[in-house]
Amino acid sequence: MIVLKLALAALIASTIAAHADNCPTPNALGTARVLAVDPKAYPRVGTQSFPETLPLQDREVVLTFDDGPNPPTTSKILAALAKECVRATFFMIGQSAAAHPQLVKRMAAEGHTIAHHTFAHADLKKVSHEKAVEQIDRGISADEMALNGKATTVPTTPFFRFPYFESTPALLDMLQSRRIAVFGADFWASDWNPMTPQQQLDLITSRVKAAGKGIILFHDTKGQTAAMLPDFLRYLRDNNYKVVHIVPPTAGPRPASQ
Repeated sequence: MIVLKLALAALIASTIAAHADNCPTPNALGTARVLAVDPKAYPRVGTQSFPETLPLQDREVVLTFDDGPNPPTTSKILAALAKECVRATFFMIGQSAAAHPQLVKRMAAEGHTIAHHTFAHADLKKVSHEKAVEQIDRGISADEMALNGKATTVPTTPFFRFPYFESTPALLDMLQSRRIAVFGADFWASDWNPMTPQQQLDLITSRVKAAGKGIILFHDTKGQTAAMLPDFLRYLRDNNYKVVHIVPPTAGPRPASQ
């Protein structure tokens, strides 16, 4: 009985109901729930790269954006998310975060999760291990400086995504030893390819329908994504999909950079 109660308490602690009752938009999509992702339990997620993904139910999606912040496009994406009271996760390039700290602070103030994507979007398989670790740590430090005014390689949010999804076993082990979860994706919008907003909407909605659930990858640096996003959020709402917002666990210190 004690074991059962502890397991139930852990489940409740890891999944928090989202509050969208005060959303100013009538019939908004909203954020259905908040999922605390513990890197110890989920060190690597996203079935395009790894065997496991997040524990999502059918018709649940996680919205993630890479490569920002980029004021012209990121601002439009934030406006679309705010209108539907949806929260997302942004995997930031450190040099962009350093250039636009007020935008980073705005994203966090609006409830979004700030995660990490190296300093300059280098392909870490094409550089030495030492230089790859430097890229990871410089990125985290720049993101933390923009967000909290303190340069540190211990991230507030221990979530990282490799540029181009290009990792090495040594880098994966290093990040796991530091309790930093590595995110791939379950499917993506392919918005690195030029296309119209309507073409991108058709592509991503077809992939959502086929997959049924999962972590979605977008890029908040792309104008076509910013233009398409309001229609995509309406598609999710009209077709009874739920948005899950991922956040870090709150308890316990993490190892420092090694």
